[in-house]
Amino acid sequence: MASLYERLVLPKLLKCACSAPPIARQRAKVVPQASGKVLELGIGMGLNLGFYDAAKVESVTGVDPAPELRSIAEAAPRAEGLSVKVEDGTAEALPFGDKTFDCVVCTFTLCSVHSPVQALAEARRVLKPGGRFLYCEHGLAPDPGVQAWQRRIEPVWKRIAGGCHLTRPVTGAIAAAGFRILRSDTMYLPRTPRPLGWNEWGEATA
Repeated sequence: MASLYERLVLPKLLKCACSAPPIARQRAKVVPQASGKVLELGIGMGLNLGFYDAAKVESVTGVDPAPELRSIAEAAPRAEGLSVKVEDGTAEALPFGDKTFDCVVCTFTLCSVHSPVQALAEARRVLKPGGRFLYCEHGLAPDPGVQAWQRRIEPVWKRIAGGCHLTRPVTGAIAAAGFRILRSDTMYLPRTPRPLGWNEWGEATA
């Protein structure tokens, strides 16, 4: 059962952090590329819904294990005509059949799943052959000095930020899961502390 903090405080904290302008700009680089039948891992509060192109997307199915966040996602703003369904589920055990989706969208989710390896394996399983995996994630920075701060901060950060990790690799983990990386970009997000701001985004195929 979720604690009082998880039910009342954490959603507000996540909304403030995850809708900040630098992160919103990153979402805008990735989400509009989605097309066909789309699965969004960790839909959370539905912050991506306003970025989908309804002319290219047949439907968006979002999964998230947190009922507090799913209820917010249900009411989140979205493009007119966008078909959205929000379901209870975890990225590590998706409640869908093999080869179901044309595209999987994963933004700021791999940092907080219990097992990134299993989540990525599940994403590959539910993608159709040649399906696309669009991602935008924060994670382990390339600079040793920043990495040292990430490791110092992470134990406390995980407790206050819903299990969010700072030291998980991103693009390398996606490639190791068997995806072929088609495009990858990286940067430190502006106006963001460097231990929290290393960002990697791109496109891979199953």
